[in-house]
Amino acid sequence: MTAPISKHNTFITTTRGLNRNSPPMKLFEKAKRYGIWNPSDIDFTQDKRDWETFSPDEKDVVLRLTSLFAAGEEAVTLDLLPLMLAVAQEGRTEEEMYLTTFLWEEAKHTDFFQRFLNEVLGIASGEDLQGFHDANYRTLFYDALPTALNRLMVDRSPEAQLQASITYNMIVEGVLAETGYHAYFTMLKNNKFMPGNTEGIQRLKQDESRHIAFGIYFISRIVAEHPHLWDFAEQTMNELLMPAVGVIHEVFAHYDPVPFGLVLDDFIAYAMTQFQKRMARIEAVRGKTLADVMQITHQAIDADDA
Repeated sequence: MTAPISKHNTFITTTRGLNRNSPPMKLFEKAKRYGIWNPSDIDFTQDKRDWETFSPDEKDVVLRLTSLFAAGEEAVTLDLLPLMLAVAQEGRTEEEMYLTTFLWEEAKHTDFFQRFLNEVLGIASGEDLQGFHDANYRTLFYDALPTALNRLMVDRSPEAQLQASITYNMIVEGVLAETGYHAYFTMLKNNKFMPGNTEGIQRLKQDESRHIAFGIYFISRIVAEHPHLWDFAEQTMNELLMPAVGVIHEVFAHYDPVPFGLVLDDFIAYAMTQFQKRMARIEAVRGKTLADVMQITHQAIDADDA
């Protein structure tokens, strides 16, 4: 199918001007301030020493978690472009401008985990780690994520945009990635292991917190503009939560006892808390105007220092 040719009739910068007080532009400012870091600058010297002291199961769980993150960050890097194109085609310049930082940051996250795999964990490029990707992980990253994002290539409806942002921002980032950061910090930071990894994960977490803030705004905006889509949004969130929680169960199922003293129930509770917190934020805009959404989002962005 040949894409229709779209010509420009006007430009925002030479008509109304950019709305610098909009939530996407506020997040764009934060990205310019906090998102400038280079994975190549992170020092992994101590991380390599710590790696050599780990037991076989400790090494296995760090490698397993890292393989999930490496593929996950690559997946969102590959699949993100249709969302950018969808908002660009709607003339939402401020949203598109902020989304340009997503691609840059997800690519850097992919770079970070590849360095960690190669230089610390001793995984040579070309070594196949996909055996660490169990059924629920494949459901989300091999199927649901690319399906939802690439749907926007042929269907840019509000419903399709909701599905894309819920899958990407709400579930992949807001539940799985955040629970994964919690695992790294519990295993490594809290035990004073691998300071390079800890530094990189902290940077990633800051980037993703901005992504999630945008996702909540984006979903809230669409729900405010199209109230009839709330049932679809709620159903999509709940359906995708199941495989997300399933990924956590899959990781823990490989160990008895679980290395580093990790407790399954703690991580399930953490994941559910992250999900319910974001769900409550989105549900709070039901029946509210777009102006209300903007005000609520501004307050949340201003309260976050990253």
